[in-house]
Amino acid sequence: MDIKSELNKAKLFSNLELLAKQVVEGFISGIHKSPFHGFSAEFAEHKIYNSGESTKHIDWKLFARTDKLYTKRYEEETNLRCHMILDNSTSMYYPEVKNLSIENLNKIGFGVLAIAAIMNLLKKQRDAVGLSIYSDAYDFYINEKSSERHFQMLLDKLNSVAVNTNVSKETRTYHYLHQIAEKIHRRSLIFLFSDMFQTEVEETQLFESLRHLKYNKHEVVLFHMMDAVHEHNFDFDNSPKRFVDVETGKHIDLYADTIKEAYEQKISDYLNDLKLKCSQYKIKYVEVDVRSDFSKVLNTFMMERQKFN
Repeated sequence: MDIKSELNKAKLFSNLELLAKQVVEGFISGIHKSPFHGFSAEFAEHKIYNSGESTKHIDWKLFARTDKLYTKRYEEETNLRCHMILDNSTSMYYPEVKNLSIENLNKIGFGVLAIAAIMNLLKKQRDAVGLSIYSDAYDFYINEKSSERHFQMLLDKLNSVAVNTNVSKETRTYHYLHQIAEKIHRRSLIFLFSDMFQTEVEETQLFESLRHLKYNKHEVVLFHMMDAVHEHNFDFDNSPKRFVDVETGKHIDLYADTIKEAYEQKISDYLNDLKLKCSQYKIKYVEVDVRSDFSKVLNTFMMERQKFN
């Protein structure tokens, strides 16, 4: 065991709440013309003004900046329920990261910090959040609550996932998505963080489980996390390499260039099918490169929360 590496990871995520706050503050500071710019403690969010509504709560200062009408929705009016789903299978621990940092994350680290950042925004707006984590089993479930104790418990659980290195787990994502869908009864905004890696024979079942998540009129967002350089573009130098399936242990030795074209076509076909099915089921599909920042995730959350009613 690399003790120094373990200490670095523990140090990074020892205060996940602070890291999440920093991510959110960096995101908010980068917003200039957004309708969300100008949040204050007196209200929870802005919403688009609909003709016929009372003009009492129109934000005229925001109108002067954006030339659009928004009203202030006060904290007691918000009752959003949000459920986070995190894939904790072995493939989510790619790429291998020796010194985990906010600038150097694998898929599971990115997912954990993204969820914590969204939770930070939910907490500010007094919304309820729940969490499901699955791997080769349904590892963790808790329903939606908004108390401080609840948020701290979720952060502690996410932290334990991020620093875990003893992982060798296959998963059947579709199996656990069906179980999760059965547990969430009240209409919620659902965010799924997964790399969606399944065998070909399981693709139909995977698509059906995504459709099941729409049960009870939930709004569902799939954050499809990938290492774009290697998993999407298959960008490896053309020297002999051993490619290992991290979940089954199977391997193949070859030169990357010999399969690059076929791989890119296969992954492109799969992504197109996944996007098409999400569109058919009215699931928002968002491809996320774990080497990028968190702006795409947080922008998506803000837009989806704005639409949710």
